[in-house]
Amino acid sequence: MSTVEDRLAQLVAPIEADLVTMREVIDASLTDESSAVGEMTDHIAQFRGKQLRGSMVMLVAKAHGVFHADHPAVAAVVEMVHLATLVHDDVLDGAHVRRRVACVNELWDNQIAVLLGDFLYARAFGLSTELSSRLCSSLLAKTTQRLCVGEIEQSTMRHQFEMPQATYERIAAFKTGSLYSAACELGARYPGLDEEAGASMRSFGEEIGLAFQIIDDCLDVVGEEHIVGKSVGNDVADGKITLPILRTYELSDESTRVAIRDAYLSEGIPDRREQLRQVCDLEPGTNYALARADSLVAQAMGRLKTLPDSPAKHSLELMGEFVLQRNF
Repeated sequence: MSTVEDRLAQLVAPIEADLVTMREVIDASLTDESSAVGEMTDHIAQFRGKQLRGSMVMLVAKAHGVFHADHPAVAAVVEMVHLATLVHDDVLDGAHVRRRVACVNELWDNQIAVLLGDFLYARAFGLSTELSSRLCSSLLAKTTQRLCVGEIEQSTMRHQFEMPQATYERIAAFKTGSLYSAACELGARYPGLDEEAGASMRSFGEEIGLAFQIIDDCLDVVGEEHIVGKSVGNDVADGKITLPILRTYELSDESTRVAIRDAYLSEGIPDRREQLRQVCDLEPGTNYALARADSLVAQAMGRLKTLPDSPAKHSLELMGEFVLQRNF
């Protein structure tokens, strides 16, 4: 099997030069005369990771034959919004590590992390207003609203062990799927083109994004930090009930359900995830969640069938495989 780096390089090969442009736009947008801000933006440059959302903007555009000179900047806006969500998410989750380096809230504090996230949002939307079409600003404004609603609803649903799966998926689609969805829609529609293609790619992105979140939720309960590259067990510590837990709880007898609830709710447990792993068998629930992610990716792949063959289309097909096979 090829390494993660090899697979990612293969995936982004059709847009390699465009990614360079996107990164240059991001670097220019995050430059600030404040030395304090500069130190922080230099630090979070290490969080950029795979940049899948920005890549999808440009891959979708090329696969549809509508690549526009603004698309690298559109991709940069999407990535900057994503970067802002990472900084804020680490505060919400009480995370310590991301991309194997200290989170902003760990290295500085929560107040600074919140303000830095706000700074990133402001710079992202400032850049979007300089583009030749308002579509990017309009669509991403709605998307950030959905992101916030998803996070708010997830926070209000803590310790809901009998939450319907549809509710979990709606929240996950808002908090993660929505930015993937917007990225793909902008790729197909920007600067205001085919709305039908945009709708199809909006669904494609949401399905890929929801699958990504489900995989992430599985890694949070069964992954290892040194492999995943970020803090794990945060969802359990914060009382968030994700799909692998929902299914595990549903399959359990009452005594095991009591033990699961105790792992989340009893006081004085230093490592709630480890306690959870000791009191129940997470494998059936995790396998169920992984199968759901696989189903979502299959749905997404079906939306690519009408596209003409091209290197960009092939990369979008690889994206589904990449999401399912990731362990980080």
